[in-house]
Amino acid sequence: MLKNRKSAAMRGTAMALTAFAVLTLGACASMPEAPTQQLQAAELSITSAEQAGVADYAAPQLNEARAKLASARTAVQQEEMLLAARYAEESKVEADLASAQTEMLKAQKVNADMRASIDTLKQELQRNSGSRQ
Repeated sequence: MLKNRKSAAMRGTAMALTAFAVLTLGACASMPEAPTQQLQAAELSITSAEQAGVADYAAPQLNEARAKLASARTAVQQEEMLLAARYAEESKVEADLASAQTEMLKAQKVNADMRASIDTLKQELQRNSGSRQ
């Protein structure tokens, strides 16, 4: 009977150790890798935005993109890969938004300049046609 108890205790211990090993290995295997592609995409979007002169038109969005990229890098250092991926994606979106807003504002300025030129031409035409009569 004592032998059965020892045998049962050893089996229980062995099962517990096996379960612990499986859970430990499972936890290691399920840890996501660093979101390097998302980080690179965010960096590229920020660099493109900077080269497009976004700082002159959409500085708050560009600063937000930089801040989120910094948060993503911090999350990677803290091994919070899912959080890092989210911050990197948000950083890219902010940089892309800043670029889009800049393009829109530049286009609006060109449009306003063209309208002003058209108005000037109309005034010149009216003056010239009035002086000929």
